[in-house]
Amino acid sequence: MLDANLKQQLSQYLGMLREPIELVASLGDDAKSAETRELLEIISGLSDKVTATFDGDDARRPSFIIRRASDATKWVRFAGLPLGHEFTSLVLALLWAGGHPPKVSDETLEQIRNLEGDFEFEMYFSLSCHNCPDVVQALTLMALYNSRVTATLIEGGTFKQEVDERGVMAVPAVFLNGQMWGSGKMSVEEILAKLDTGAEERAAAKLADKDPYEVLVIGGGPAGAAAAIYTARKGFRTGIAAERFGGQVQDTMGIENFISVPYTEGPKLAGALEQHVKEYDIDSMNLLRAEKLIPAKQLGGMHEVVFANGASLKARSVILTTGARWRNLGVPGEAEYRNKGVAYCPHCDGPLFKGKRVAVIGGGNSGVEAAIDLANIVGHVTLIEFDSKLRADQVLQDKLRSMKNVDIIASAQTTEVEGDGERVNALVYKNRETGEEHKIELEGIFVQIGLVPNTEFLKESGLEMTRFGEIVVDAHNATNLPGVFAAGDATTVPYKQIIIAMGEGSKAALSAFDYLIRNEAVDEVAQGFQEAVAAE
Repeated sequence: MLDANLKQQLSQYLGMLREPIELVASLGDDAKSAETRELLEIISGLSDKVTATFDGDDARRPSFIIRRASDATKWVRFAGLPLGHEFTSLVLALLWAGGHPPKVSDETLEQIRNLEGDFEFEMYFSLSCHNCPDVVQALTLMALYNSRVTATLIEGGTFKQEVDERGVMAVPAVFLNGQMWGSGKMSVEEILAKLDTGAEERAAAKLADKDPYEVLVIGGGPAGAAAAIYTARKGFRTGIAAERFGGQVQDTMGIENFISVPYTEGPKLAGALEQHVKEYDIDSMNLLRAEKLIPAKQLGGMHEVVFANGASLKARSVILTTGARWRNLGVPGEAEYRNKGVAYCPHCDGPLFKGKRVAVIGGGNSGVEAAIDLANIVGHVTLIEFDSKLRADQVLQDKLRSMKNVDIIASAQTTEVEGDGERVNALVYKNRETGEEHKIELEGIFVQIGLVPNTEFLKESGLEMTRFGEIVVDAHNATNLPGVFAAGDATTVPYKQIIIAMGEGSKAALSAFDYLIRNEAVDEVAQGFQEAVAAE
């Protein structure tokens, strides 16, 4: 269940409890219930502030609630064992229930306490999902700080029949008051923004009070974090505005080519980036989606970025690091069956297709790696590649071809995703050499066909971009607009890699520094003009 090292760590964490907590289990006669009992007995045996009882009457078995002994109205329920990626979530739930303060702002806690309405959340997760812990922890925090919020967190592998009945084919999947409410990774701030109708208006009002920056970075991925840190170190007033801090790194599983770090995972690296940014005097703003860039030449000195909430920020220079997102197939049926068999994250959703037939679209490294991972879980994998041959590294191709439950189809163009209205049941492709159409009966499709730059909001800015939407930059990361620089996956730089994005972000920051010291600030120019007029 828990090895000696984990028990020691858990014992140390439980020593941080400030008040007693109760664990109340609802168990059956099955093996999972026995494992749940064992886990709760271990936890209660490690601290005199924890009591465990096994007389719960919840219909989901095994399950258990965690609550404060002094306030039974605030609780969170785990259905199934929260181990694997969710062990940290379990530890945090114990700590928060026991009065240990969470690492969120006082403003966020106050927003949770002030939520109006009754919110009954049910959330499905898998133990291999690296996107699920953020959602599990967000809902846990909300349930433990507001008695009108309840959270039942369900391990899909234990409750497979329930998963099938509710049509859950992608995790994390969140139901609110019995209805499907959201899917994919979400932070507590993102969830609150969806629930709290006044949040956007308050955020816009806060932005309106901010003075112009010398450098404003748009995007919070590796390139954006590096750019912000470099300009802050130069002593410039720096702001960084991101739709989601960490960007696409948040959706990345194993990272083995980040030099000097043999292995890390995306969410861990994203957290480290955010923490590093906070070490400097940088105004960090999350959950802001840029909608328009108005260049300085149109405004007479300052660049302006307008956001989806209606607010805007101004700066002497702007560094665009908006990154990219997964490319869609763009065929009939894809949108209709997204999260109903069409998926984009094999690590998160692969376990939901155990023993089933799936296809992977894309023969690059991402596609072949996905096919290899899935072949160890599902019944059969068909890899579909548009080109006449796979483009992945040879070592990956060799591994894939050695697997007995994998078929590879090259020169194939996916033309349609079919389903029964509820879920995927087939994929149609055309043989590009013969023109013949073929149908593959299956239950899941994983799309791995590259990236699309997040640059749609720049179309009317006058910024030079390629036909693919990439921002054209020179060797100094400068764009065709004076004072506007760009870096990372949204640009024409070849090879979209985390470590390259960081270097490009740093380079863009140094170029912005060079630009700023060679160009007087607008207010300084205006002041000099006014002084000259007064002297006359």
